Amino acid sequence: MLNWIWCGFFIAAFLAAIAQSLFLGNSEIWSELIGSTFSSAKTAFQICLNLTGMLCLWLGFLKIAEKSGITNLLAAFLKPLFQKIMPDVPANHPALGSIVMNIAANVLGLDNAATPMGLKAMEQLQTLNPHKDQASSAQIMFMVINASAVTLIPITILMYRSELGSLNPSAVFVPILLATSVSSLVGFLAVAWVQKLPIFNRVVLSYLGGFLALIGVLAWYFLSLSPEDRLTASAQGGNFILFLIIIVFIAAGLVKKLNVYEEFILGAKEGFDIAIRIIPYLVAMLVAIAVFRTSGCLDYIVQAFAWLFSSLGLNTDFVAALPTAVMKPLSGSGARAMMIETMQTYGADSFPAFVSCVIQGSTETTFYVLAVYFGVVKITKVGAALPCALLADLAGIVAAISLSYVFY
Repeated sequence: MLNWIWCGFFIAAFLAAIAQSLFLGNSEIWSELIGSTFSSAKTAFQICLNLTGMLCLWLGFLKIAEKSGITNLLAAFLKPLFQKIMPDVPANHPALGSIVMNIAANVLGLDNAATPMGLKAMEQLQTLNPHKDQASSAQIMFMVINASAVTLIPITILMYRSELGSLNPSAVFVPILLATSVSSLVGFLAVAWVQKLPIFNRVVLSYLGGFLALIGVLAWYFLSLSPEDRLTASAQGGNFILFLIIIVFIAAGLVKKLNVYEEFILGAKEGFDIAIRIIPYLVAMLVAIAVFRTSGCLDYIVQAFAWLFSSLGLNTDFVAALPTAVMKPLSGSGARAMMIETMQTYGADSFPAFVSCVIQGSTETTFYVLAVYFGVVKITKVGAALPCALLADLAGIVAAISLSYVFY
């Protein structure tokens, strides 16, 4: 699907450029297209080059967390919950550890680190699946939890905001925290309803109650602040939590008597490899999106949405961020490129860029996750996984837009 989307951008841009040159007399459109092609390719490489250090940094700290046993503590903490929502998985099955590590990496916003652990978990769950071409209940639950974007620390988004000149890169931290919580909760409840899971028991309700209480306290606190104080508190709170995580990881490594420095280097090397692999994908998508926008196609789509929402009497300030929302379920790299393009066009601290970043952090690449996670075990019948995941995406988008109006 990404192949058709990518080619479609170029074809649509070409046809739009022909129309402009023939009917609008815009003979400069061809030089503008070529200029945007070269400049966006250069920009994509520069962004990846600048991100290399940050990716090395966070994957290095994640390696310390793994070796120090923090992920094992998370597994022990969450095991009672998974025994209730995945009753077909034995209590001591290795898939539970892989699932928790995958979720922990997602929580830290390290998507590339989470994927290998997620694929391993899916393969381990497949050993329990009696129908090899059909997704099991546990696999559906795991996939939807992944596709509902359970990212509480959006490291990558904060890095992009910083690299593109935002004065408050962490200002989106709390809105993303709240929006991704809505997305995850809706996805979980949808699967539980379809599978008729007995979630109204003491164990599940305790976890959900604690989760909702935490989100409720955060929401109440930030809603009680003035708009100016809310933005400042969000940025300061995000920075404090991020640095606290670093200290906790290092302290845990020292307690375990690890060579913390060497473990960090091992993880940083993985970060460097990931940064190198990102370059061709980001170049491809940024170039395609740049020519699509330069040709005027994206403006026409945005104007159509603006007309629709304005005719309904709604505020349309968020419409410029909708390309990210439309692309996110289809392609992570495409949505990331849309987010970057929005920040470059309107400014990193503009409202459209703010909304785009919150959407990026609260939704997931549903079709990509579906294809990769089920494709690795050759499952062709995905059952309720797709509709439940798309419902979670929709909830995340609506929450992201609503919360952006509150926090910006």
